[in-house]
Amino acid sequence: MEEMEVEKEEGQSSKALFQTQLEESLKEFNAPQTGSLVEGTVVAVTNDYVYVDIGDKSEGLIPVQEFSGDLPKEGDSVSALLTGYNANGPVLSKKRADSKRNMKEIQAAYKDKTPVDGVISKVVKSGYEVDLGIEKAAFLPISQSDSEKVEKPEELLGVKSSFYIERLYSDGKLNPVVNRRKYLEEQIETKRESFFNTAKIGDSVKGTVKSFTSFGAFIDLGGFDGLLHINDMSWGHVARPKDFVKKGQEIELKVIRLDPEDKRINLSLKHFAEDPWLHFEEKYHVNDVVKGKVTKLTDFGAFVELEEGIEGLVHISEFSWTKKINKASDMVSKDQEVEAMILGYDIQAGRVSLGIKQITDNPWDSIAEKYPEGTKVKGKIVKITTAGAFVSLEDGIDGFLHADDISWTKKVKHPGSELTVDQEVEAVVVECDPEQRRVRVGIKQLTDNPWEAFAENYKPGSTLEGEITSITDFGLFVRAPGGIEGLVNKANLSDDKETSYEEAVAKYAVGDKINVFVVDVNVDKEKVAFSVREYKRKQQRDEISQYMTASGNDDDGSYTLGDMLNSKK
Repeated sequence: MEEMEVEKEEGQSSKALFQTQLEESLKEFNAPQTGSLVEGTVVAVTNDYVYVDIGDKSEGLIPVQEFSGDLPKEGDSVSALLTGYNANGPVLSKKRADSKRNMKEIQAAYKDKTPVDGVISKVVKSGYEVDLGIEKAAFLPISQSDSEKVEKPEELLGVKSSFYIERLYSDGKLNPVVNRRKYLEEQIETKRESFFNTAKIGDSVKGTVKSFTSFGAFIDLGGFDGLLHINDMSWGHVARPKDFVKKGQEIELKVIRLDPEDKRINLSLKHFAEDPWLHFEEKYHVNDVVKGKVTKLTDFGAFVELEEGIEGLVHISEFSWTKKINKASDMVSKDQEVEAMILGYDIQAGRVSLGIKQITDNPWDSIAEKYPEGTKVKGKIVKITTAGAFVSLEDGIDGFLHADDISWTKKVKHPGSELTVDQEVEAVVVECDPEQRRVRVGIKQLTDNPWEAFAENYKPGSTLEGEITSITDFGLFVRAPGGIEGLVNKANLSDDKETSYEEAVAKYAVGDKINVFVVDVNVDKEKVAFSVREYKRKQQRDEISQYMTASGNDDDGSYTLGDMLNSKK
């Protein structure tokens, strides 16, 4: 009996042992193979490893560095790649499992032309490395890294974004090539289309000041730009866009123009305030004297701000009644407070014409009473020209002294030979024309006109002795008594037609005394014509008369030219 019981117990032990051995064999048969993806349950987490039960004899270990973000908790499921075994048991890699799984997604994205997520991780030559969660980093060319030119490559490091797969190498030897720019431009275009579909004129929008130009600032509205023109920053004068907005500043603006075809958006700051021109006529009228500040100087005038949003122009011709202004800066300076009169306005065009000279009396209105013709004046030479000189009579009023009015007798070729700037002179007003704003003065008019005396003393037909002052190709200039100069035309130098002018004039020199015949005197034009030929002919006629008078007692009383000539032989 006892032996039977022992045999029974031994049989049962053998059966249990066989069962255990069978289970162990099945476990070994079902154990995961190296290189396969496995699913496991976290059983423990330490500072170095995450322990995962994958149904093997012992738990697998995953280094904690392979987990991005928070570590898993006990009981969480984890996917990993079985890379092999060591003395501690299975060696697992979550990172390689993720890479293998992500690679399938990337291949699908490349085929379907859909974006994948990644992180720009490193700056390399001509671009970046991008971590797509696979073993090899992708290459991102710098030209395809952003929707705008990248000035500082380091600024994109760590940026999480979506990318299109441009090239994918199946042999695994080369990095995939990705494109971020294409993805961003698609997003921008989607946002822009949405904006144009929903925004209306007058809407308020928020944006960030992105960059400046000479004509305004570009505002980032969420990847696409709107323009804040310099004229839409304020109703008042804007010299520099940077005075009103700062780069990187977030501001609220009004939509004032939408052009979907050209994809243009115009924005405004000033439209948050009322247009000051709406109430212009309630405050301002023609001929009102107003005060303002000079905001801008140009070649044609100065702009004066009457209030924010309302500027008037003082044209260069409206600064002075008397002075010729070449540039506005000669009269006013930027930021100077000035008084001016409103001459006119155009509300539709937003223009106001101003005058500074109109707030003072016009001196030309009383000039004729102050400087009638014949008035003796004193003044300083302020400018000399080839035609004459300007004499300052009072502030802003100059009299013009023509070269012909400097001397009665001297031919002044250039006034600078007789006058100098700042020289004090006396003169007589010879013309005053308020309409033309012109006053003419003369120095020679201070003395009697010697031409009148000359004309009285030397009638045409008379003779005189003078001095040769100059010899020209067209005749001789001769100074007569009293300083009067006349011309002996070359045709009137010799009565011998066979003798040329050059031969005849060779007999004379400057300074020689010469007798001439007065042919004509023109007092108004201050011209006198002399003749040597006529002087000689007059001599001959006078001699003939003398001979005829001397022989008046002869028997027959006759005497001829032949007789006179014979008597001279």
